[in-house]
Amino acid sequence: MGIFNSIFGNKTVKEEKQESFINWIPLTSIEQLKEIKKQSKNEAIAIFKHSTRCGISSMVIKRFVSSFDEELKDFKVYYLDLLSYRDLSSEVGYEFQVLHQSPQLLVIKNGVAVAHASHYNIAQIDLKNF
Repeated sequence: MGIFNSIFGNKTVKEEKQESFINWIPLTSIEQLKEIKKQSKNEAIAIFKHSTRCGISSMVIKRFVSSFDEELKDFKVYYLDLLSYRDLSSEVGYEFQVLHQSPQLLVIKNGVAVAHASHYNIAQIDLKNF
């Protein structure tokens, strides 16, 4: 059976799990936007807008998670499920004057979006700069 395992894959091989240092904060209410603006006076805050049905969004969030290292473990990252909270997604765009995209990363500092990117350009935002 060894040849079949090498051709078709061995199901007993354990997948390596990568430790994630992101402590996702679910973004589920408009009231949280006020809190994000307030918190951003002291520290940069990230909002990650994600579509759970989009293949590109799934790929981008995996890359985002894998690039998020231990040095950033205290960085607050809010997660917005676009399909469950469409109205809230629109409010994020209005509140921070950023055209809606999916997936999208916004960095909020002093109550305004100081950086934002969508799709594969999210990888270009270095959160360590904030």
